[in-house]
Amino acid sequence: MSNEKRLNREAMRVLKRTSRTFYIPIKLLNPILRKTVGAAYLCMRAIDQIEDHETLSPEIKAHLLRSTKELLERPFDRDAYEKLLAPYGSEFEEVTLRMGDWLDFCPDEIVEKVKESTAIMADGMAKWVEKGFQVHTKEELDEYTYYVAGLVGVMLSDIWEWYDGTKTERDLAIGYGRGLQAVNMLRNQDEDFERGVEFIPDGWNRDDMFQYAEENLEKAKQYIKMIETKNILLFCRIPYALAEKTLAAMKSGKEKMSRQEVEQTVDHIIKE
Repeated sequence: MSNEKRLNREAMRVLKRTSRTFYIPIKLLNPILRKTVGAAYLCMRAIDQIEDHETLSPEIKAHLLRSTKELLERPFDRDAYEKLLAPYGSEFEEVTLRMGDWLDFCPDEIVEKVKESTAIMADGMAKWVEKGFQVHTKEELDEYTYYVAGLVGVMLSDIWEWYDGTKTERDLAIGYGRGLQAVNMLRNQDEDFERGVEFIPDGWNRDDMFQYAEENLEKAKQYIKMIETKNILLFCRIPYALAEKTLAAMKSGKEKMSRQEVEQTVDHIIKE
């Protein structure tokens, strides 16, 4: 088996283990886009797991994130990255430990864009780790959701344009990522509170957060309308539809969509 085929198989395996939500639409992409989006998403999940680590101190997490950012800003030194994580290697999952493989898997023509977005995300995450993820204003909420999710939208837009010239508006791309993230925040609000994290700005209640999610999902809807390539459109519609229906489910008092509802939603989009 060639190294590329091996990496492709392993990337899809790690992706499935890391994110069922994005594994489904990524798997439906054509081979070039599947490889590119899969590699890019794994790079961002690699640093996301550093940010989310439950036992490492904020000082260590910020150090790892900023050091990773510096490595991404130049030709990636796999040995230096592995040395950086070595003291904490047992703390991290495969998706984080294998950043070098995901960058190798990414097409050469777009890998610098992926590295750039991931580096910006890592730096922003380091800042919010040091702040203890305490959001007090809408501006801070916008900043945090930009770093952890809006940048995903920006990176995807860079990939679409590289692939076939598809152009989208940056603000709508950020809104696409923010909308998905806001729904996750609402879904995980109790769990976040238990670990001392508060993403809802001062003076806001849950209804205000629902409005924030809806406003950004509206931008996501407009973002999707700008896309004509069928394969890209299919990819973008699935997370958006799941977020929209999850929001509706929570509004009706449910904790989340059922597995059957998720499967029905995905099947409906695929068959349209």
